[in-house]
Amino acid sequence: MQQRREPKYQVIATDLHARIRSGQYEPGTALPSQRELSASYGVTLVTLRQALAVLERDGLVSQQPGRGTFVTGTRAAYQLDSLRGFAEDLLDQGHTVGTEVLGQALRRTPREVAARLGLPPDGRALRVERIRLLSGRPAVHQVSWVFEPAAGQLADADLSGASLYAVVAGTGVAVRRATEVLRPGLLDAPTAALLRQDAGGAVFVSERVTYGPDDAPVILDRAVILGSAMEIRTERADAGVSVQWGRPPASRAS
Repeated sequence: MQQRREPKYQVIATDLHARIRSGQYEPGTALPSQRELSASYGVTLVTLRQALAVLERDGLVSQQPGRGTFVTGTRAAYQLDSLRGFAEDLLDQGHTVGTEVLGQALRRTPREVAARLGLPPDGRALRVERIRLLSGRPAVHQVSWVFEPAAGQLADADLSGASLYAVVAGTGVAVRRATEVLRPGLLDAPTAALLRQDAGGAVFVSERVTYGPDDAPVILDRAVILGSAMEIRTERADAGVSVQWGRPPASRAS
């Protein structure tokens, strides 16, 4: 049976996608004009515009009438069906991931956190504040609380180049399950400054609680994820992950 040939516009879209991923066309820069691109690929403007439409649909470029076509960058996928941390998921997708540790110290567990998770009110936890960078650009602000027995063992651990989940596992504390809530939000001024963005931009706010085999909380993560840098992705199957949508709690008056 003769193999079906891929449409020319799709071949061009795939090639441009690869050039964007390789850094040949960096985020914020303009692609060559449509006439230049159509000539270099040896196709009509109609075919070239089909290829650009594919890239725009995938969020890689933005076509601005009268100005040109600009690279918006490659969005990373935040997997919902994994117990791994951000870094492990993103590294598996071929992204360059960096971490800036802003703070790491043992503290008394916040009263509201202890009450919500059923922890002793006088217990202690390790608070870790980090910025996650994708290809050198800040994309995620993350505050993690690691509870005992792992907290004391990690007070002086180097968390700049390793997954927090992997480091916790290295202490002998296993993780069994996690619950996670994702809500849309807007970037507040303090977090915007850390992520080098303007306040008010669209973000995802994730809160994940990871539990050990005895169902005791091991890690509480709160992450603010730039909507321009990440997309939420999951795969559904009859025995796979379940994604539930619900109304967020009503805002309390200040």
